[in-house]
Amino acid sequence: MHLEAMNLNPHSTRSRISCTLFLACLAAAACSQPAPPNATIVDPSPAVAKVELPHAVLPDGFTVDLELALTPQEVTDGLMFRPSLPEKRGMLFIFEVDRYPAFWMKNTLIPLDLIFLDSTGLVVDVVANVPPCAADPCPTYSPTNPARAVLEVGAGVAAAHGVATGTAITFERTPGYPVESAGAAPES
Repeated sequence: MHLEAMNLNPHSTRSRISCTLFLACLAAAACSQPAPPNATIVDPSPAVAKVELPHAVLPDGFTVDLELALTPQEVTDGLMFRPSLPEKRGMLFIFEVDRYPAFWMKNTLIPLDLIFLDSTGLVVDVVANVPPCAADPCPTYSPTNPARAVLEVGAGVAAAHGVATGTAITFERTPGYPVESAGAAPES
């Protein structure tokens, strides 16, 4: 007698499904057994190191995590093409010397506050609620006093957290800024 005539063909669809279900039940039963009382349970997920971002502490203590625009390409791109910016995020541009930097909003999709800073973190000017620019020519925005750095944050953040000309912003884990004066002792 032929095996297929009795549906005992090990290669038939019904046999394969039955075998698969049996193995799945067997695996589930084996996995559901409790661990022995003296067994050590090991978390298989790798440890994830928490990365501490550079950040700025605004006058009221509000903390903004920073992206640093360090390379010429990062300075050129800035916050262009981003559909949103969380309130607790910003971008810091640091210059080698005090200057009157000109910023524009071409291809920037969100309104921003531009906070111009001296070499110590003192605010020298704020240009608030700078609108996106959809078409050329785009206006430029510069400080009234020379600046060593510019902090870009979402529109309204400066006013909401007490940032104004003459206030100080503290920076942490921000290499190269604020600039240490030549006579200052290094921090220990």
